[in-house]
Amino acid sequence: MRLRELLDATELGLLLLVGHDTDDTDDNDGIPPGTPLDRTISAVATNDLSDPGRFLTGGELVLTGLAWWQGDGDAESFVRVLHRAGVTALAAGEVEHGLVPHDLVRACRRHGLPLIAVRPETSFAAITEHVLRRLHRRDPGSLAGLAALVERHRRLLTDRAAPDSVLELLRHTLGFDVRVLSATGRQVAGARPPLRAKTAAALAARYLAARRAGESAPHHVTVGGRPYSLVPVPAPAPVRVPVPGPGPLPHPHPHPHPAELGDWLLVVEADTSLWATPDRELLDRTVELVADARAAREQANTARNDLADRSLALLHSDVPAEEIPLRLRSTAQAVVSGVGYWPRLQFVVAAGEWHAARPVPAAALRVLLEEALLQEDGPVPVSSEDIAATVDGDRAVLLVLVPGPSEAHPDPALDHAALERRLSAALARWLGPADSVSIGVSSPVPEPGNARRALEQAHNALRIAHAAPGQVTVRGPEDLTSHILSLLPLIPAEARRAFATRLLGPLRDHDARHRTDLLTTLETFLDCDASWTACAARLHLHVNSLRQRIARIEHLTQRDLSRLETRLDFLAALKSG
Repeated sequence: MRLRELLDATELGLLLLVGHDTDDTDDNDGIPPGTPLDRTISAVATNDLSDPGRFLTGGELVLTGLAWWQGDGDAESFVRVLHRAGVTALAAGEVEHGLVPHDLVRACRRHGLPLIAVRPETSFAAITEHVLRRLHRRDPGSLAGLAALVERHRRLLTDRAAPDSVLELLRHTLGFDVRVLSATGRQVAGARPPLRAKTAAALAARYLAARRAGESAPHHVTVGGRPYSLVPVPAPAPVRVPVPGPGPLPHPHPHPHPAELGDWLLVVEADTSLWATPDRELLDRTVELVADARAAREQANTARNDLADRSLALLHSDVPAEEIPLRLRSTAQAVVSGVGYWPRLQFVVAAGEWHAARPVPAAALRVLLEEALLQEDGPVPVSSEDIAATVDGDRAVLLVLVPGPSEAHPDPALDHAALERRLSAALARWLGPADSVSIGVSSPVPEPGNARRALEQAHNALRIAHAAPGQVTVRGPEDLTSHILSLLPLIPAEARRAFATRLLGPLRDHDARHRTDLLTTLETFLDCDASWTACAARLHLHVNSLRQRIARIEHLTQRDLSRLETRLDFLAALKSG
């Protein structure tokens, strides 16, 4: 396509500022010969980097919003790079500064680079689509340069670079914004600013619905009046496990298994079904590169997930309770570099049912929860480095590091309601009427001696979540308490008082005879979610002194306070007595 053909498109309203046949040029070295308007456009690249050279191969129409220009003198280096790369022309938008700066006009005139003004009413997408429609009739042999660029970016991935460079290549080559989202709608990589949260969640939900329906990719959808194409970037092989059990799946849209919960999706703000075959092939190659980047990232998570495997095995073992703190502490320190103490964490346990009570594969839930728990901002930020994940039968088990108490946040913990909202939005179209995903969350574990109790607490919260109405439910330790207490009014008052007297009587008698505070100690211990350090701090005791008091309580009542059932019994007795 020649430059004059683009300027002849009256619907675009483009204005040529530099490039008329009468324009003088101070520096013609490297400028394509011939009349400026006869120069050919072989590609479109949108660029607002101050140094865009590494993305240019020559022959491009470069579109820029001028975000890089801050004042006189900035244009010279930018134009020099375009000139040396053999760019055909530069089109500058007037939105950022109200007009094209004269500094840029002078620089383009010095280097003989045609400059076009793009009025605010004309979008870069309209220009790109106009050019691409003409370029679709190009000689397929001209793709050789693009293929070489793709191979060059493949080499970038050998150092486990993020996929942003690959997506930037596609954006600059085809002129469309490209992003990678997780199945929960979180943006993993790509164009900035990110999509609005509602738009991203809607795209992820549409993707999961299309995958569950067995539709072939890419999936073409419209959200907010804009067309999008969604291309799967499958999860690495370990996540893609089959659902156990023989026989066909009793679902109107049979699908082998819900591995899509762990997928990423490449989102292109365009309908790729209208693209020429060479462009679609370039998109396929880009997906392969993003998959390579994802595999490298998953490999980097191996050490943390090994930590989860070893920790879970230790908690399930017959190791004496007094040895658990030392072994867990050394296990954590072996992986969490630079941490000389047991990191404060919470357990998250998830299970799901689909297709008439078949379990959702725990490996797929693990990846889904790893994405859903990520929270870059807020009072309790969680990064990928804060999550260690594994599977336990048909359940996913995650260990999530959370920050310690501060003056602003005395007891920071995961936001159960926000997690439920994110998962509900993502799975709204994927879950069928009889399907469900349930999650249980423990209290924060300040020391390894509480780890077994916290894991048990998360499993019990999972049971409460599973019994609750709704397709996606998240429950925590406070829900366990409210569940038990909600049942107390159903028990006759006389029976409640008799139960409290039988369970708490030995403690009241001991306190009366020996002037001790065992009952107060028990109440505080339960109020602190059985945390030794929190309870000791509140009672102004040394932890060893608290352990002696708890041991006395257990001896007098013949109950084991390490068991959740015992703690709930005591809680009910205290509320009834």
